[in-house]
Order: sequence, then C-alpha cells, then structure tokens
Amino acid sequence: MRRSDGPDVTQLPTTRGRPFTNGNPGRKPGSKNRSTLVAEALLSDEKDELLRKAIELAKAGDVQMLKFLLERTLPKERSVRVELPPTVGDFDAVAAMEAILVAATTGQILPSEVSELASIVAAYARTLDITELRLRLESIEKIFGDLKDHLGKQ
Repeated sequence: MRRSDGPDVTQLPTTRGRPFTNGNPGRKPGSKNRSTLVAEALLSDEKDELLRKAIELAKAGDVQMLKFLLERTLPKERSVRVELPPTVGDFDAVAAMEAILVAATTGQILPSEVSELASIVAAYARTLDITELRLRLESIEKIFGDLKDHLGKQ
C-alpha cells in the first residue's frame, strides 16, 4: 500500500541521536575526537619523517602530493593593489567603481576580488552619505530649535 492510498497520518519529526538536555551546551569548543587524539599520539614522533617523505614524493612527480602540500603552504588570498581616488575630502564612489572595473578588465584582479572591493566602496559611500545626512539633520534641528526659542520669546 502506498502512503497516498492510506489515511492521512501526520508524521512527527524524528530527532537524530540523543538531544541535549536543557542547559547542556554539548561539546566544548576545540575539543577533539578520540580517534584524532590517538592519531596525534601515534604520529607525534613521525611528523618530520612523514613531511620529508611527502616532499620527496612531490619532487618525484606525485601531482596529488604536490597539490596537497601547496594547498597547505600557499596563502588562500593574495594582496592586490588598485589605484582608487582619495578618500579624504569629496569621495567619488563612481570614480572608485570605475577604477575597480578598469583593474578587472585589465586582469589586475579577479572577478571575486571585484565584488569584494565594490562592496567595500559601496559600504564606505553609504557611510559617508549617512554621516552627511546626520549632520544636515542636526543643522536643521538646531535651526528649528532656535526658531522655536525665538518665537516662544515673543
């Protein structure tokens, strides 16, 4: 019999494993599994020898080992330099975005770096706009406060 043929029974969600009791935060951050602790204990004396062997394999042409070693030694991110307009004084967000696009089209930076830089420039421009609006609002409030005081004296 298929489920759709039987009566309409609402299934209750099942919990996987034993749920924590209230107030029990679970495992402490940074704690390790038993298997990890055992592996570390067994390999603690062999680290240098294993690393030398991995380097030998990579030098001998083992591409997977070379990739493994490079992924762990090279930095994940790279430093890029893009000439943006000065941020002191009147900041021109459009000119900054144009500079980022020029850097992208000339191959100076990657598309992922373009999006990160563009979001930074946009956030900075929003911050400047909000600051300017706050200053203008404070100025208006001061003018109306002074006007209210002046009219109240008459």
